[in-house]
Amino acid sequence: MEILDGKQTAKKIREGLKVEVEELKKQGILPKLAVIMVGDNPASKIYVRNKSKACEDCGIDFEEYLLDDNITQEKLLDLIDSLNNKKDIHGILLQSPIPDNLDINEAFQKIDPMKDVDGFNPVNVGKLSIGQDSFISCTPLGVIKLLEEYNVELEGKNAVVLGRSNIVGKPMVQCLLNKNATVTVCHSRTKNISEITKQADIIVSAIGKTEFLKADMVKDGVVVVDVGINRTEDGKIKGDVDFENVSKKASFISPVPGGVGPMTIAMLMNNVVKAAKNKL
Repeated sequence: MEILDGKQTAKKIREGLKVEVEELKKQGILPKLAVIMVGDNPASKIYVRNKSKACEDCGIDFEEYLLDDNITQEKLLDLIDSLNNKKDIHGILLQSPIPDNLDINEAFQKIDPMKDVDGFNPVNVGKLSIGQDSFISCTPLGVIKLLEEYNVELEGKNAVVLGRSNIVGKPMVQCLLNKNATVTVCHSRTKNISEITKQADIIVSAIGKTEFLKADMVKDGVVVVDVGINRTEDGKIKGDVDFENVSKKASFISPVPGGVGPMTIAMLMNNVVKAAKNKL
């Protein structure tokens, strides 16, 4: 069994991005990310801080826009519009979740597809689904890059994605399809999930249920990528996979923390640099 080390892989990717950023600066372009955060969500604050640190590490400029809980949809869209028009900003990210009184899909739609480094604008979602070059949602892209780093063959393999969210599950399916895997999606209405997961060569779990995937649900030699980040009652972070027992059967497995998390942030940096390069 080999650990899919997201920390090390992300570090390697970020080192490469630093070099690219230096090259862009020589050509008069300083990659810049604008992050919008609405409200006071403690988890979001941590994510935004991590993104800011990663930008600093890669030499990417970072701007943060903190908005009140009670901001109107119109004001939010106006801000996005103004960032769309700023020539020095290459990437725009709206940190989710946002308050229920706001329409996040309308906001994603407002972000210029060329600056949509999170890959949630319908234009980029559509391009991904037909295999065109686009900005891809950072977590699924991170999963693919992590598997590629460890030379995990995807073509012709049976891949199962647990979860169908717009943020991870659905784009993950498209990424795997684009790599010629055969993909099955399981979700809360799926019957006999373990019968399906037992057939899988590769499992990507993104359902947000602590240690949902057990050893008796997988076959020997399976590759398991755990996207879940679940906080237990005693404050520990656990994934969707019963790591201790599933790891005994897996050929490759990603840990939580230290697996997909660092890769997600590395892919955000990758997308900002890509957006800046598109300017050339």
